[in-house]
Amino acid sequence: MEWLNYHHLLYFWAVAKNGSVSRACEELRLAQPTISGQIRALEGVLGEKLFARSGRHLVMTEMGRVVFRYAEDIFSLGRDLISTVKGHGSGRPLRLVVGIADAVPKLLTSQLLKSALKTAHPTRILCWENKLDHLLAELAIHGLDLVISDTPAPPSIKVQTYNHVMGESGVTFFSTANQAAKYRRAFPKSLSGAPVLLPTPNAMLRRLVDEWLVRRGIHPTVMGEFEDSATLKAFGQTGYGLFPGSSVMEKEICRQYRVQVVGRLDSVKQRFYAITVERRLKHPAVLAIVEAARQEILS
Repeated sequence: MEWLNYHHLLYFWAVAKNGSVSRACEELRLAQPTISGQIRALEGVLGEKLFARSGRHLVMTEMGRVVFRYAEDIFSLGRDLISTVKGHGSGRPLRLVVGIADAVPKLLTSQLLKSALKTAHPTRILCWENKLDHLLAELAIHGLDLVISDTPAPPSIKVQTYNHVMGESGVTFFSTANQAAKYRRAFPKSLSGAPVLLPTPNAMLRRLVDEWLVRRGIHPTVMGEFEDSATLKAFGQTGYGLFPGSSVMEKEICRQYRVQVVGRLDSVKQRFYAITVERRLKHPAVLAIVEAARQEILS
């Protein structure tokens, strides 16, 4: 087994953090040849260049940025270890960086993330929303701890990821009180010709709804397509059409958007995933999110 020389990592971290070898020398009180030699030794062990020269400055390579993130965590944990052993405790909150695929319902996202704040250790959440491929690219370089998605990571991505199923939800159609009363009768046949608002075709929820409509031979009138789930619900709230949402969020959707349930799609299930680069979940806040989803929210 190869062991990492943490002195080499410390010298690299100091240079990366300070932005130059000379400033790292001042901080560590070491000569420049010593630090430069140790960094070259670390690059030799890793088999990767960690710095590249840009004019008179050193800049981290892509792999250098990955190593730097690990070094940040390693030395942060070391400080916490010393503080805890001495009986003081760091008081520093855990940092959880979460990527949310833009197709995941906002109401569900908020419920999932709330569980991370209920752990024994204080947690600070940084939440980013984007398309799944962008989030997986960040996950690959350890810019994110977790990606929450309504689809698993595709096999085409080059980095090894693990899809942890958090649970599933049925699909419900909602609308304003007047429309709900009208279309609730004879549902789901009443959807034929009915005005509906749907997610854009790239969303998993849209594909599930489309497949269900085709199997049933139902042809609604599509009044609008929305990439953002919150915008879709806001339009539905104003009476422009019936719209689908996750059944597990029925009460919250009805309360927040002042709409009513029209009907539920039998046999349609929408799955949600926690995607990580770890086979076994370790981060306390990630564990809290997944366990809450499985036991309380998406059970």
